[in-house]
Amino acid sequence: MNLVILMGRLTRDPEIRYGSGANGTQIAHYRLAVDRRFKRDGQPEADFFDCVAFGRQAEFAEKYLHQGTKMVVQGRLQNDNYQDREGRMVYRTQIIIDNQEFAESKSQGRQNAAAYQAPAESSQPPYSAPAPAAPAYSAPAAPAYSAPARPAAPADDDEFMNIPSGIEEELPFE
Repeated sequence: MNLVILMGRLTRDPEIRYGSGANGTQIAHYRLAVDRRFKRDGQPEADFFDCVAFGRQAEFAEKYLHQGTKMVVQGRLQNDNYQDREGRMVYRTQIIIDNQEFAESKSQGRQNAAAYQAPAESSQPPYSAPAPAAPAYSAPAAPAYSAPARPAAPADDDEFMNIPSGIEEELPFE
């Protein structure tokens, strides 16, 4: 089974091309930055994956995706190995996109995009971390519930329920 699911942000706007065949299939290329779960000193904080979408998925990417958009993508790994002009082998792995979805709301995406934009002229550093977002949904408090009291079983009970005779027609199974 070849299945990849990633969540990350686009590092730049998708690059759109069209296939050379008769139907000119639309092709979108973009790179997804995926934060590493565990960070160590001296190690990168994110991994970068090249993604390729075809047809309708590429149309979606062209229309709605831009730098900084947080996405969940599902696809498969594919090796794209070739020999360059100097005769050296180039090894490349891509994610071929089967499905892509937004990982945050449009308003949250705008807030985060604004936080990652450098100010035009400022003495502050170009990056300031976004403020922690309030949860979009807060579950209501669970109602207090107590299980009904279980009748005490007789001492010789074998923990099985006794089914009275004559109700076979009412049972949902045979």
